[in-house]
This record gives sequence, structure tokens and C-alpha cells, in this order.
Amino acid sequence: LYIIASPNVDTADEIIGMMDTIGLDSNYSAVYWPWIQVRDNDNSTQLFIPPTGEVVRNIALTDNVSYPWFAVAGYSRGLVNAIKAVKKLTLDERDGLYKMRINPIATFSDTGPIIWGNKTLQIRESALDRINVRRLLIYLKREISRIAATLLFDQNVDVTWARFTGQVNPFLSSVKSRLGLSDYRVILD
Repeated sequence: LYIIASPNVDTADEIIGMMDTIGLDSNYSAVYWPWIQVRDNDNSTQLFIPPTGEVVRNIALTDNVSYPWFAVAGYSRGLVNAIKAVKKLTLDERDGLYKMRINPIATFSDTGPIIWGNKTLQIRESALDRINVRRLLIYLKREISRIAATLLFDQNVDVTWARFTGQVNPFLSSVKSRLGLSDYRVILD
């Protein structure tokens, strides 16, 4: 998943216009706005930086405290280590950004800056326009590929297929029990 650094612009309308002009359409990428202010202790100053690093930090946090298919957003897995966001977004601005597939960094008085979106840059509405769904599929593909690799040069017979499903079904059942899937079916043909 590619987290794109947003440009440092002053208004939500500017970032919406820029992203609309660029026209990115990918469920393997996401963008967040506005920039955030952080403390530079080495130089005793404060800097404005894109929220990309904090987003990646929250992805790692999510993987450590839950699973890749949980949203990297909100009060549990979306808190941003920053002094403030460059702009405190209104509800209408947050809604406008989200509609245009830009994940807002919202500011609330009780928490400060917080990731308040879970959208990929995919234009067409589907399950894949959500970051947690794309991350789930990346995880499933990687793990099922590992299982398949262990059987790669075995004979293409029923016994091999049974060994494959005997490993994949418990794995998918485990993901389902951890709220990653609502249902699944393995079909070999």
C-alpha cells in the first residue's frame, strides 16, 4: 500500500482540486491531508510535515494491537503524534475530502489530530475503496502464496489438493474468527 504525501496547501478546496486534476485511481494507494505540526527537538523548533510518517506509524500500531484488516483510523488506531494539524477541519470539509477519497486528519479538542478516514484512491465504489480491505487482501495473498509454495513441485493430484485445502481452510477460518472475513469458500479446479 502506497501512502502518498499530500501537497501543503491552505484549504480543503485546493487539495480536492489538485487531487481531482491528477485523477489517481488505485486501491493500492491512499492520501491524507492536512499537514501536521511536529516538534524538531534537534533544532529546537516546530515544523510542518506531511502526515505520511504518522499514517505509517499507525499502520504498524494497528498490526501490533489488532490485525491488518482493522481500519487505521479513529480513537483506537488513528491518533497522530503532533502538536496540531495545519488546519482544523470543519465537518463539511472532512465530508468533502472523504468524498474525494482524501483521508482527513481531523482535530478534536479531546485528542488533538486524529486520522479520520479509511479510503483508498479507487474511484469506483466497492469494498476495495477501503484501506483495511486492501490490506486484508494483501495479507491473504501473501499467506496463501506461502502455503502454495510449499506444494509447488508436488504432483497435481487429489492428495496434493487436499494438503493445500487442509492448510488454507484453517488459515481462513482463523482470519474469519478474528473478524477479517464474514465467510469464505476455497474452490480448486
